[in-house]
Amino acid sequence: MNTARTQSLKAGVLSLLILLVLVAAWQLATLPRGTAPAVSVATMTAEEIEYAKLMGKDPTAGAAVKKSDGFPTPMQLGAAIRDNLASPFYDNGPNDKGIGIQLGHSLARVGLGFLIAALVAIPLGFLIGMSPLLYRALDPFIQVLKPISPLAWMPLALYTIKDSSISGVFVIFICSVWPMLLNTAFGVAGVRREWLNVAKTLEVQPLRKAFEVILPAAAPTILTGMRISMGIAWLVIVAAEMLVGGTGIGYFVWNEWNNLALTNVIFAILVIGVVGMLLDLAFGRLQKAVTYVD
Repeated sequence: MNTARTQSLKAGVLSLLILLVLVAAWQLATLPRGTAPAVSVATMTAEEIEYAKLMGKDPTAGAAVKKSDGFPTPMQLGAAIRDNLASPFYDNGPNDKGIGIQLGHSLARVGLGFLIAALVAIPLGFLIGMSPLLYRALDPFIQVLKPISPLAWMPLALYTIKDSSISGVFVIFICSVWPMLLNTAFGVAGVRREWLNVAKTLEVQPLRKAFEVILPAAAPTILTGMRISMGIAWLVIVAAEMLVGGTGIGYFVWNEWNNLALTNVIFAILVIGVVGMLLDLAFGRLQKAVTYVD
């Protein structure tokens, strides 16, 4: 026990050191590298001034502090994190919503699509795992549909459903269903024959056998598929929301990029990573809870 705690402490200290090195390298990379010769606004054309503004360098703003390549510093990111977390649920219109609202929309789409996928994939995976004939019949369809990128379904979803939010849920369903389906089928098919033979000897009813023998034995593998599906769903929703727009963390990233607010873009990337890590940890804990030791 003490050895495990010591190892965890050492890993935590090492992680902290790596983080400090990365932040220091970031700070050094964004330090000003001298001052460029000042260009008089009077000598610039209207088109040149407008182009400079689009690039985030307003020549009419006076003596502003210039960063190397315009990339934000860690201090500026810290200020952006403080500002965004100070009021995460504000709503000033369609293109100006707080990070909490955007994150809530994304989690709702992921949760709904994931739930529908679980309701379809787990029962179907049970049937496939218990029936070699059904497995051989459906395997060609699964192998053809599984490699298709979820975003490739987006145009068809938008055309048929005609609702961007529901289309996003459909894309989450498509990307979540395959890992759960295959892992459920694999877990059910891998249940020990001895346990099934004992259930058969005791004349256990099929429904009871499914819930009291097969499901507990296959639960770790099923949870593995659900964990993989959630990771893929969280990846896909960001790209899907960039395409369809409206609301969501993906749309927030794209909208802030259009506003050239790189600090908010980096902040949103960190939020995506932290939420993804928390979702994975939650499924990891659940998987550990249903895992048994022979």
